[in-house]
Amino acid sequence: MSAMDTDEVSVVLPSTTQSGLSLSLYAIVSFVEVSLLTTSPTLISHPLPILNISEHLTRLKLQRNIPEPFVLGALLGTQNGREVEIVNTFELAIVEDSNDLVDHEFLVSRRDQYKQVFPSLEFIGWYTVAPRPKARHIALHEQFTGYCSTPLLLMLTPTLALVSSADVNAQTLPFKAYEPTIELRDRKSRSVYIEVPYNVETGEAERIAVDWTARGGGSGTSLESHLQTQRSAVKMLHERILVLVKYITDVIAGQARPDHAILRSLAALVASLPASENKYFREEFDTEYEDVQLTAYLSSLTKSSNILNDLVDKHILMTAGKEERGGPRRRMGRQGAPGDWDRFH
Repeated sequence: MSAMDTDEVSVVLPSTTQSGLSLSLYAIVSFVEVSLLTTSPTLISHPLPILNISEHLTRLKLQRNIPEPFVLGALLGTQNGREVEIVNTFELAIVEDSNDLVDHEFLVSRRDQYKQVFPSLEFIGWYTVAPRPKARHIALHEQFTGYCSTPLLLMLTPTLALVSSADVNAQTLPFKAYEPTIELRDRKSRSVYIEVPYNVETGEAERIAVDWTARGGGSGTSLESHLQTQRSAVKMLHERILVLVKYITDVIAGQARPDHAILRSLAALVASLPASENKYFREEFDTEYEDVQLTAYLSSLTKSSNILNDLVDKHILMTAGKEERGGPRRRMGRQGAPGDWDRFH
C-alpha cells in the first residue's frame, strides 16, 4: 500500500521545477539531477470554466448522493505560442463497466459540435476533481494525447487550504493547473505533472454575466431580493432566539451559571413583546393569511388567462391566414350557423 501511495505522490514533480510546454528531461547522473527546462507558459482561465466545473461537481453530488463523485470533462480554448487560454468546458462520459475508459465517440461528437459554433476553440486539456494527481490521472492523460500533444489538467481541489503567499504558484481559488511532461530517471521514462500558475481574466460581458448569475439570474427581481433579505433577517433572529432559549434551559438545569444582568435584560425584552396568543390576534392573522393566499390565487388565474388569450389570438391568426389562402369551404349547420369544422378550425 505504501509503495502505491509513494507512486501516486511522485507523479507531480516538485513545485520548484519550472514548467514548459515542450519536453522536459530529468536524469540522475552521479547523484546530480540535470534538467532541460524551458520558460513557463502563460495560462489564463476565464470565469466560465470555473463555474462549469463547480456546477458539475455540485450536480453530481446531488444526483448520486455521494460526497466525492468522479468528475471528468474537457477543456476548450486557444493556444498562441506560450500563451494558453481556457475559454469553455464540456462534460465527458465514461464507458460503462470499464476501468476509467473515456467514451471517445461522445468526446469527438461534442468537440465537433462546439467547433461548428466556436471555430477558434480547440481541445487543450481536461478537468477533474481530486486532492492531487495520482496514477489514475496519468492513465486518463494517456487517453487524451490523441487529441492534443500536451493536454493540460485543471483540477478542482475542494479541500485546498487557501493561503496568502508571495509564491508564484500560490492561487486564490481551489483550482490547480498541471502540465504533463516526461521524466527520465534511471534510464526509465514515465509521464508526470508539473504544477503551473494561472491567472483568471474577465471581459466586460463576463463580469456582467457573473454578476447576473450571483444575483439569481433572471429571477433576481426587486421583490425577490426584498424577500431574501427578510428571510435572512428572520433566520438570524431565529438562531439568536435559540441561543437565548438554550442559555435559559441550561440555567434552569444548573448547567450554566446565572447572570442576573442578562436575565433582567431577557425579562424586560419578554415584557415589551405584545401579547399574541389570544383569540382576536388569531382571527386577524387567519384573515390576513387568507387574503394573501387569495391574492396569489387570483394572480395565478390572471396569468393563466393571459396565456390562454395569447394562444387564442395566435389560433385565430393562423385560421384567418388559412382561409385567405383558399382553405376548405365552410360547412353551414342548421339555419345557416357555422358547423363544427368552423368552430375548431
